[in-house]
Amino acid sequence: MNLAVVGTGYVGLVSGTCLAETGNNVICVDVDEKKIETMKDGHIPIYEPGLEVLFLRNIVKKRLSFTINLREAVRKAEVIFLCLPTPQGGDGAADLKYVLKVADDLGQMFRDEPELGFKVIVDKSTVPVGTSDRVRAAVRKHAPNFDFDVCSNPEFLREGIAVEDFMKPERVIVGTSNDKSKKVMEQLYEPFVRTGNPVYFMDEKSAEMTKYAANSFIAMKISFMNEIARLCELTGAQVDAVRLGIGSDSRIGKRYLFPGIGYGGSCFPKDVHALVNTANENDYDFKILKSVIDVNKEQVNHFFKKISTHYKGDIKGKHFAMWGLAFKPNTDDVREAPAHYLIKLLSDAGATVNAYDPEANQTSKAVLGDIIQYAETSDETLKDADALIVVTEWKEFRNPDFEIIKKSLKAPVIFDGRNLYDPEKLNSLKFTYYSIGRTDIINK
Repeated sequence: MNLAVVGTGYVGLVSGTCLAETGNNVICVDVDEKKIETMKDGHIPIYEPGLEVLFLRNIVKKRLSFTINLREAVRKAEVIFLCLPTPQGGDGAADLKYVLKVADDLGQMFRDEPELGFKVIVDKSTVPVGTSDRVRAAVRKHAPNFDFDVCSNPEFLREGIAVEDFMKPERVIVGTSNDKSKKVMEQLYEPFVRTGNPVYFMDEKSAEMTKYAANSFIAMKISFMNEIARLCELTGAQVDAVRLGIGSDSRIGKRYLFPGIGYGGSCFPKDVHALVNTANENDYDFKILKSVIDVNKEQVNHFFKKISTHYKGDIKGKHFAMWGLAFKPNTDDVREAPAHYLIKLLSDAGATVNAYDPEANQTSKAVLGDIIQYAETSDETLKDADALIVVTEWKEFRNPDFEIIKKSLKAPVIFDGRNLYDPEKLNSLKFTYYSIGRTDIINK
């Protein structure tokens, strides 16, 4: 098929590349001319494991191309994917200005070129319930007689394993009430579900709600486990044992039960707020999700209090090594990253930070500027630091040389925000060790 992907952010670039990998001709569109030229030169603008190989292969095969010209991309396309930003507005609602602007542009194009034939417009962005209707209305305003349909096809891509998620999806959700669109989408996704994983067809509003419901439920599991971890700290229970105990229950499952300093990224924070806003617009008080937001906000504060309490409430002049800046491992994404919130708390209290992340140093610097130092290696952060703070669970942080850490730090103190290390091992090495939901090892 001939496909157009409008927007070359995280979702658009992964989707466009993976769709090209199955033999489709994909043109990616973006208004950022510099970004388009960079991709034409074979340079990928994001870090995502496994993506670069597919990206370069499909450019060479001439199945993947890039343009700033929307009309050029859409003219031959049978399916037009809208992979546009939907940032959180001041009221928590998703801002649809980019989606509706492209819908308006498409309507004008269809008015001017009515001979183009049937087009399927696909909302791939995470959008509120009813967006398909708004996109359809924006197009029809200019081209009331043009033959097209609008589908909802939410993405379920986990940063760090997004290529695998797209190429081997657990399920595909398509919202459409149009038989022609259903046939097109069935054909498009058939190569991705050959092992029998389902493609669920439903109405557009249900598909839109499914994406928000899924992300909000996962965020709820994370916040729930962080609440359990805090209760474990107060009662003397060990959260690792509790996690294993409840995770073995098939009704609950093992995923997203690791306590930490809260969720971040481009999806969970924004999507939970957007679903709460949808509830508010329908005069419904979504109490659980409001609590999920509150718990997540408090989790970084709770971790900061561990640090502050260790220094008897005064960390002014303290210098910390920090491992991890991305909101999760295997990505350079720092949107809503807990590390950034923690850095602000530390900085406001008069502390300084030297941080290292395998991929997110530059993306962090673009946001934080020079309020912290950026190291080229994890060991480099340790020099003259009062303590080590672990924030992102990159694999290279899981089994460090503790003797080097101990010799490099001013004092053998570790604040572990991801429970990467064994408390008994740290105790035997004479570290003062703080984690989440476990008995803290404090050597005096």
